[in-house]
Amino acid sequence: MAATIPGKAIGDANGHVIFPSQSAFLARPTSTQDNIPINSNTTIAFGTEVFDQNADFASNTFTAPVTGRYLLNASFNFTNQDSAAYHRYDIVTSNRNFLHYHLDANVLNADGYYAFNVTVLADMDASDTAYVRIYQAGGTAQQDVMTDSHFSGFLAC
Repeated sequence: MAATIPGKAIGDANGHVIFPSQSAFLARPTSTQDNIPINSNTTIAFGTEVFDQNADFASNTFTAPVTGRYLLNASFNFTNQDSAAYHRYDIVTSNRNFLHYHLDANVLNADGYYAFNVTVLADMDASDTAYVRIYQAGGTAQQDVMTDSHFSGFLAC
């Protein structure tokens, strides 16, 4: 027998509870984002919503509907990453920039395919935004963001 808290949660006899209006999203690039520019911040384009529970994701940006803690995750998958450049991968929110990864050219021994994950429990106020960006210093504008990258998140507490 299912239990319902009006407007809040739905549960079943086994204690499983879901919150149908709880913010949660998963987005992916619609196509490869080719030749990321050098020496500037570039927002990653996430044009395909796999799901967007509560409709809080649009135009590459998540907007927090309420104040709380949000678990945000970005998985970056690149090809043609320049081994002669410095790379940075960020989740940017209205409150702060979560600078998670610095990749120095000395770490890469050849141009190629690399994957990185960034996860953060971010404090966000109602109407704050979050998006994903990359920065490449130096090298050649040859790095491509692959379609198997993703940006996801949900209201944790």
